[in-house]
Amino acid sequence: MSLSTGIAAVVVTYRSAETVELCLQRLRVAEGISTIRVVDNGSSDGTLEIVQRLASVEPRLRFIANPDNPGFAVACNQGAAGCDEPWLVFVNPDCLVDPASLMQLRNASELLDGALLGAGLIDEQGIPDPAARRRDPCFAAMLARPGAESNLAVSSNGEAVQIVDAVSGALMLLPRARFESVGGFDEGYRLHAEDLDLCRRLREAGGRVAIANNVQVMHLRGISSRSRPFFVEWHKHRGLWRYFQRFEAPYCSAPLRYTVAAAMASRFVVASLRAWIRSRGG
Repeated sequence: MSLSTGIAAVVVTYRSAETVELCLQRLRVAEGISTIRVVDNGSSDGTLEIVQRLASVEPRLRFIANPDNPGFAVACNQGAAGCDEPWLVFVNPDCLVDPASLMQLRNASELLDGALLGAGLIDEQGIPDPAARRRDPCFAAMLARPGAESNLAVSSNGEAVQIVDAVSGALMLLPRARFESVGGFDEGYRLHAEDLDLCRRLREAGGRVAIANNVQVMHLRGISSRSRPFFVEWHKHRGLWRYFQRFEAPYCSAPLRYTVAAAMASRFVVASLRAWIRSRGG
């Protein structure tokens, strides 16, 4: 697949004032970026004011201000539709790219005939994020081995570029043609599992998904969701249920489908309680 180098960065924000300026400043100096599209999902913390200020001095930066929060998948598709570059990169507002990172990903993708590429994600202390490279969820295995849903991580195999089932939606680069060929993100997801879904549909359509282990991007993680533990857990579990219904439920017996539903509901209650306690400093 031979493509030109123009990359459009799509950044979806929601109460991202703490990190969005630094994220966008990094994108402004990133090699290959010709357009930056910010889609704000009804922030009330000053995020949009920061984006507006930066847009006034950066002609490549434009934004969409949604009056409410239609969800991450919807906003990603809005941002992608608002530009026409041959390459797209979806970047969370708490991800900080280095100047050469996105071109390294673009070059690696070209060598794999336009694969969807992720990067190695690290926190402020340099600790790797295990969610950067993942296998597909298997809900039957989750039932057999409680806790398996949190153990989808795949270890690095030592190669610069590693083929995997899925990468984190915190940072994804792929050709626009690939993205559009599978209909973009499924807007039925609100907050979680849309990245797993996109990776799986792309693979089923004949594409590849990979991670560039030699490209590291700092991911500050979850800044905008700390004050919404119930909301976040609800949509995490809702997203996993939608994923199960799409990819596994058609091949499962009715008793197994009911068992998965009951297990997911029970886990949601426990996870919500734990998240609420953490948010209160407990």
